[in-house]
Amino acid sequence: MEKVVLKATPRTATGRQVAALRRSGLLPAVIYGHNVSPISISLEGREAGRVLGRLSSSSLITIDLDGKEYPSLVREKQQNYIKRNLIHVDFMVVSLTEKIRAKVGILLTGNSPAVKDFNAMLINGLNELDVEAFPQDLPESITVDIATLVNIGDGIHVRDIVLSDKVQVMDSPDEMIVLATAPAKEEVEEVVTPEAAVLEEGAEPEVLEKGKKEEGEGEGEEKK
Repeated sequence: MEKVVLKATPRTATGRQVAALRRSGLLPAVIYGHNVSPISISLEGREAGRVLGRLSSSSLITIDLDGKEYPSLVREKQQNYIKRNLIHVDFMVVSLTEKIRAKVGILLTGNSPAVKDFNAMLINGLNELDVEAFPQDLPESITVDIATLVNIGDGIHVRDIVLSDKVQVMDSPDEMIVLATAPAKEEVEEVVTPEAAVLEEGAEPEVLEKGKKEEGEGEGEEKK
């Protein structure tokens, strides 16, 4: 895996001073973790945004702080949701000689014959796997080919994922990642008009209101 390095400088600006730091084109960040007390740092904003935009949370990145290198993982990225740019990053320093657990995202790829031939719907289960490995052996993502979903009812489970023997999956083998299910049936509601209801076989018309009888009607013979 390509070594990714970001150069950093110590940061003294805090509080309201951080806004001025950002306006000058710098990105505030912090590193902490293995044998390292939290250190406030600054990164070149544009370069950091470009590099971090293509990396995942399981990607190993080296922070070069005044010539000393800290192998790290991105633990949190804060973003301005209007401008879509980074405003702060937390890096966790790791040891390259100790295994760690991390979440690795699942990327579905390919085309499912079940979708093409039977109009199946794909139901997603897990979106990421919990794995354990040395930091340098962590995959950036896990690609799952859905071309194996040929028929309705076919699924891909954790047990079907093949990774390097350097990576141990911690999730249950029976956990479902994606499943091809039957398409939902469209329910057509039948609208029955009152006229149609009357015309149904054997149906008697319902009398909603009876008129007032004429005086003497139906009460026997007329008196003379």
